[in-house]
Amino acid sequence: MINPAETANASTRTFFQIEQQITIQQAMQNDRSFMKNQPVSYRIPVPVSMVLYSVVLSVMMLMAVHTMPADAQPTRAAEESLLLENTRQLLFEGKRSGEGYWSSDGNKIIFQAERETDNPFYQIYTLDLTTGDVALVSTGTGKTTCAYFNWGKNNEEILFSSTHLDPTSLNKQQVEFELRETATTRRYSWDYDPMMHLFTANADGSNRVQITDAMGYDAEASYSPDGEFIAFSSTRSAYEQDLTPREQQWLENDPSYFGEIYIMRADGSDVTRLTTTPGYDGGPFFSPDGERIIWRRFDEAGYTADIFTMALDGSDVQRLTEFGAMSWAPYYHPSGEYVIFGSNKMGFANFELFLVDVAGEKEPQRVTYTEGFDSLPVFSPDGSKLLWTSNATSNRTSQLFLSNWNHEAALALLEQAPPRGEGVVLSTPEVRAEELEQKVAFLASEKLEGRMTGSVGMEETKDYLIKELIENGLEPLENTYRFPFDYVEGIELTGENQMVVTELSGEQVVNSAVEVPLYEGYMPLPFSSNGSVQGEVVFAGYGLKAPEELDLGYDDYANLDVEDKIVVVLDGLPDFLTEQQERTMLRYATQRYKAFHAKEQGAAAILFVDERARPYSGPRNERTAQEAGILSAEMKSGVIDGWLDGRVQEDGS
Repeated sequence: MINPAETANASTRTFFQIEQQITIQQAMQNDRSFMKNQPVSYRIPVPVSMVLYSVVLSVMMLMAVHTMPADAQPTRAAEESLLLENTRQLLFEGKRSGEGYWSSDGNKIIFQAERETDNPFYQIYTLDLTTGDVALVSTGTGKTTCAYFNWGKNNEEILFSSTHLDPTSLNKQQVEFELRETATTRRYSWDYDPMMHLFTANADGSNRVQITDAMGYDAEASYSPDGEFIAFSSTRSAYEQDLTPREQQWLENDPSYFGEIYIMRADGSDVTRLTTTPGYDGGPFFSPDGERIIWRRFDEAGYTADIFTMALDGSDVQRLTEFGAMSWAPYYHPSGEYVIFGSNKMGFANFELFLVDVAGEKEPQRVTYTEGFDSLPVFSPDGSKLLWTSNATSNRTSQLFLSNWNHEAALALLEQAPPRGEGVVLSTPEVRAEELEQKVAFLASEKLEGRMTGSVGMEETKDYLIKELIENGLEPLENTYRFPFDYVEGIELTGENQMVVTELSGEQVVNSAVEVPLYEGYMPLPFSSNGSVQGEVVFAGYGLKAPEELDLGYDDYANLDVEDKIVVVLDGLPDFLTEQQERTMLRYATQRYKAFHAKEQGAAAILFVDERARPYSGPRNERTAQEAGILSAEMKSGVIDGWLDGRVQEDGS
């Protein structure tokens, strides 16, 4: 242990010659591009609101509570009566149901539901609206989704997606059961299983024929009105090409990114890809005249989606909405005059139904006003009824709902609608627990990889938060939401690092120069400057000066000349301070602060006494780019004790 008294009485002087070079590896974040291990300072654009936004969300989520009793049946909002009449829940059996589509005569629907006791996943059923009979038409094994009647074959053929041929299906069912048993709350999610393929079958489920077999998710399919063609979404392109590292990461975290729209003949032949834009394209349906396809396209980051239409060959793409929200599940009215779709314009977790004219010239108009989930709307063949999926149920799980539809009122509403982009911005005035939970769940999701600075997840978070700020009408400072700052990605020793100790008496050399070994004897600190220093060593106690307002009268540099000298200081705080004084002085006791203070006193370098026995493995990593402006290092206490006693060894001990 170094003894201050011995230092004060020492008649000899010790000189250190220090040469050290530290490279601070910094990264630059630009839109979708990264540079690693660049040995200079770069500017990093990051939204300054991010930390505050996340904190506010977290606190509010903890304080918000659900007020609806579990056994209370939500009441449909009165505003819905303009377009909807006699709204009722159509299905009650099973954990949940959804995505119902009509037969051409309007007497049946085909839908997906979780009803099987030995399978937790969706299966496909038909409901005869004249008799109330429900029949399972899928295999009962694996996952299924997106079924559709073939109107061109008089509803005698159906189409659906299924993973039942996956040899691991039964195991996946068991794993899902176990997860549901152990999880207290677990939000429904879709996994875009690459074993999901398209099948046709008779209307009773017999004579199943697999019509796609490419690796990737093939689903969200529908027939053309004449039954000759099928439009569907597929991620097969991800498995048909060599992916870049970033694309591979997309595939692992969010395979829907590779979803594109395809068209093929009803027997699975002549498959043609129609879209190539980055981001999830899905949910295609044919127009009533069979001349166009409507679908929803997510932006590349997957935060917002809008409604588009195109010709059957993929040309003449027209955008119907610019809603600044997640707008999806579009479906034509049989008249061909307008489209209905779901959107969370009213809040992240609050999906409502909206109308838009078929040309997309008007601002979308709201249909439903009941908080929760209302989406996947489908008109009956004659346009007089609306079928959709809603969680306005007693237990808040989704089921199919049915309502009479007022076509004339819809036309009048659209006639009065302002031009697209000139409508009033819709927003949610109240704070909702479910909405906050959704936002925090996304920000804490594995997809964002911890949101580490410089990561792809941080880039996605940045875009998401900027979108939220824009949608909430918050204007940026200085015309940008992105303000740059420097950060340290990594620290490594480069070039030559050397420390040499020479003991003098007057001008005479007492002990010849001895080099202190790096790692065993000393280690540069991450905030050290680069350079070379030679100077006399001065011991400065703990290297502290208490601010005058603390009235401690403590100053280790009082009456001490350290100009152009190498200061040796102890780590931490002196033990004579009271508990209150220690708490007050903690901020001044860090190595970085002591180094700043030594520089202010004129010192050329600072060495911290390190009493730990183990050798250094390398410089510490610190997430700040600010240098102290002075050469700084830690040195083992045995080295310092040795040169004080005149016994510095070649091994530094």
